[in-house]
This record gives sequence, C-alpha cells and structure tokens, in this order.
Amino acid sequence: MLISNRVKQLNPYVPGEQPKDRVYIKLNANENPYPPAPSVQKAVMDFVQNHPEKLGLYPDPDSLELHAAIADMLNKCGGVLCRAKCEGGEVKPADEDKIPFTVTPDMIYTGNGSDEVLSFVFYAFFDSSKKFVMPQFTYSFYPVYAGYYNIPMDQVPLKEDWSLDVDEMLARAGKNEGGIIFANPNAPTSLGLTRDEVRQMIKKASPDEIFIVDEAYVDFGGESCIPLLAEFKNLVIVRTFSKSLCGAGQRLGYIVANPELVNIVTTVKNSVNHFPIDAVAQVSGTAACRDVAYYAETSRKVAQTRDEFYNFLREKGFYVLKSQTNFLFARHPAIPGDELYQKIKQQGLLIRHFATKGIEDFVRITIGTPEQMAELKKAFEEVLK
Repeated sequence: MLISNRVKQLNPYVPGEQPKDRVYIKLNANENPYPPAPSVQKAVMDFVQNHPEKLGLYPDPDSLELHAAIADMLNKCGGVLCRAKCEGGEVKPADEDKIPFTVTPDMIYTGNGSDEVLSFVFYAFFDSSKKFVMPQFTYSFYPVYAGYYNIPMDQVPLKEDWSLDVDEMLARAGKNEGGIIFANPNAPTSLGLTRDEVRQMIKKASPDEIFIVDEAYVDFGGESCIPLLAEFKNLVIVRTFSKSLCGAGQRLGYIVANPELVNIVTTVKNSVNHFPIDAVAQVSGTAACRDVAYYAETSRKVAQTRDEFYNFLREKGFYVLKSQTNFLFARHPAIPGDELYQKIKQQGLLIRHFATKGIEDFVRITIGTPEQMAELKKAFEEVLK
C-alpha cells in the first residue's frame, strides 16, 4: 500500500468521547462549563458583521495584538486567574502570584490550541538522538508527538501518592541529556508542584537542556512558573485558552518564554504555516484577555464547585486526589473504573475512563456548573445504592 513507514508507526491521541447518538451532560473533556465573556461574544459579532471583508483576507501572521493582550493579562493576574483580585474594575495578582518583571509581547508565541503549540515545541527542542524525560502518567499527547517526530522518551513512574518523582526525573534527565516536560498541575492526576519545587528542579538540571512546563490547568489553583523566567533561560511555559478562558472551541494556545526561544518556535511555525491563527480567533482571544475580571470569576466558581464535589466524593467512600485543576481524579474501592463510567453514562452523563494499566480503576470528572454537578451527584447516589 502507498503508506509511509512513519504512518504505520503512529499511535494517535484519543480525545474524550464526543457523543452523537444522544444528548449527555458532558463532563469528560475538561472543557469549561461557562460561555466566553459577553465582551468576547460582542467582539466576534461586531467583527463578522462590520468587517466581513476581513474574512477574505489573510490575518496578521504574527498575531501582534493578541500577543500584547496575552502579556497584559498575565501581568494583571499573575498567571493564576482564580486568585486574582478584582476591585473597582481593576485587576491585580494575588501577592503570591506577582511576577517580578513585566511580561512583554515578544515573550509570547501563539498557535492553534496548545496541542499545536506543543507539537512545534517538541520539534524545536527535543532531538531524535536523545531521550526526553516525562512522567509515566501525564498528558497523553506527549507520547503521540514523541512517536510522530521519532523522539525517544523516558517515562518516570509516579510516586505512590501520585505526585511526580522529581529526583528520579532529574536523575534520568542528567543521564539522557534530552530535556524534561511535564504538566503542572499534572493531568490526569490533578496534582501540582509548587513554584519553588520547580525552581529547585531547574537549578539541578543542565542549563543546556530544555525544561518545559505545561500550565494548561494552573489558573484553577496551581502556582505559575512564569516568575521563574527571570532566572532560567531554558524554561518554556505552555498555556491554553481551552480551560480557564472558556475557549476550547477557539483553538488558541500559547507559550511564555524568553524571546530567543519564542523566535525558535516561530521559525518552526513559519516552516509549516505562516498564518496559523485565523482572524476570528485572534479577535476572540484578544477580547478574552481584556476581560480578566470575568475569567477570574469563572475560574473561582469552577474551583469552588470542584472543592464541594471533592467533599461529596470523599463522603461517598471514594479515594480522591486533592485537585488544583478543573477536574477530579477518583476511584471507588468497590466499583472498577470502567463499570463506574458505564453506569454513569447510563444515567445520561459522561465522565472519562482511561483503560491505561495503572490508572484503570480511576475516573476523571470534569467540573461543570453547580447544576450539572448536582445531576452527577444524583447519578452517583443511584449507582452506589
């Protein structure tokens, strides 16, 4: 058959179930349950209605206005929306989240969702001649990109408490000399390292190796590593609009790094597609970044609902990890993960089950609105009777 050997070796990513046969309450893909801010909706409508001619023109290939808006948002919230202080129309970071420098637009790169951004980051900084280090259980697209680019990987088992084994990751990174990547907070385990723990990791790692921290979920209660960019030139932080910025349908992701590394990723992008972000996405993303107060409030609501549902699961006998994300990772001692997923689905709700050996007894529960979580409580109570 006319298929390359490369294609035969691919193991594609499997996303959360997207049902077509019926309507479910969908709590399986870590989407935000709240709509984009009204200001974002207005900006998109105004753009389409008042400037339709721009839909027939190429967009800004460098997304300069969007980059400026992202930098401004990060400076205002400190990189963690749920703790940002909103007073009298002004937004300020919590004291623990203050960034000791000004994030500038040349420190930002944007792409079509953080998945595309990660793809370019893998291509730019990992090499096929050296193993890179990652946790055994983390975002399952990392191994997909490793296979796609033929980059060898070294997966480090988690500790018994499901936290990252920092010492072992550093030991293997020193041996492999191929760099490190992990999500912080981690997915699907929902646990995160503190900023100082990450600082100590990078200090012990080689300055000649890339250190990539994926902060897709940090806005719901983690500690952003953006302040560490003042200390480490080999640090790349990957972030997304899909979670805290209610924008999974926009397909926007970005990195924050020193300008030299941003330029390297931009070179990779310009070797694939000079116009990666469409005009409407640039408009919606810029508008979202300018409405920090709205997204700080929705992130707080998600975090509060998460903590309430965590307590509910504990009361029902579940083993649940203490989450810093917009989801919970839990298992029940009497019901296998797949069986629990199937029974909840029969009740009209979707949660996520991973068949991966080692976490097959767990389910991952995306946090929805209080009303959605009330329905999920009823479903769990019915299943646990």
